[in-house]
Amino acid sequence: MTKNPLINALSASVYIVLVITVMTFATKPLQNKPDTFFTPIVFLSLLTLSVAVMAFLFFYQPVVLLIDGKKKEAINLFAKTIGIFAVITIILLTLLFSGLI
Repeated sequence: MTKNPLINALSASVYIVLVITVMTFATKPLQNKPDTFFTPIVFLSLLTLSVAVMAFLFFYQPVVLLIDGKKKEAINLFAKTIGIFAVITIILLTLLFSGLI
């Protein structure tokens, strides 16, 4: 993605919001219908896609840096990206459990 951990972490958060928004609105018409054989296939496919997107957002630049021989920068970028994403997640959990969202 980028060499900016804040942008990487925010991109991951935006991706999650986008997926949940699409799932919420796309499944509204299906709420009163029984699950079919394809329901778990669709959701497992979505999970696989999400894992691939998140891997790209978190690992691509650190791996490129590692291949370029910049081990310290790679570890630093990865750790900062995960740290920022953890802070975003903790803030959202705090807001959720406090009843503010």
